[in-house]
Amino acid sequence: MAQTQREEEWAALMRAAIDGDAAAYRELLQSLSLSLRSAVRRGFAQAGAPLGDVEDVVQETLLALHLKRNTWDASQPLGPWVRAIARHKLIDALRRRGRRIQVPIDSVLDTLAAEDNTSGVDRQDAERLVEGLKGKQREVVRAIGLDGQSIRDVAQRMQMKEVAVRVALHRGLKTLGARHRKDNDE
Repeated sequence: MAQTQREEEWAALMRAAIDGDAAAYRELLQSLSLSLRSAVRRGFAQAGAPLGDVEDVVQETLLALHLKRNTWDASQPLGPWVRAIARHKLIDALRRRGRRIQVPIDSVLDTLAAEDNTSGVDRQDAERLVEGLKGKQREVVRAIGLDGQSIRDVAQRMQMKEVAVRVALHRGLKTLGARHRKDNDE
């Protein structure tokens, strides 16, 4: 069965289930579980994680679908909504496992030894842009982006939580990106 046809079938089953058809709901969950199981297994394999938690992620996804089924827009396809929930559940499972990718230092030595080709003009331009930021965002972006300090070091020095430093960095970079786009549009 083609993906589009299957997704149309899922959407019809979900509409019926929302209207109270228990048989349609059971059929939907069975069909989705087969598709989800395959997708989650692929996701674990791509992440290099053992497949032992596949069924847990499938069940968590089905539970989330059940709890959130009334938030689905019936005028939209069901597949993308289901895939988004499954992707988040897969990511959550991989995070819980503490999955870290280990890369031998020998394989990145050439990258680490690369010479700095940035000119003083680039640094001055970056400094000028960062000056336009306010308060802690400016300090965080300068320390991490320009001075190469770690998030942990900046957090300790500024007496902030690491997550707050990450948020300030993200927001500062987002602001700089928006300004850059605005300057290029003018």
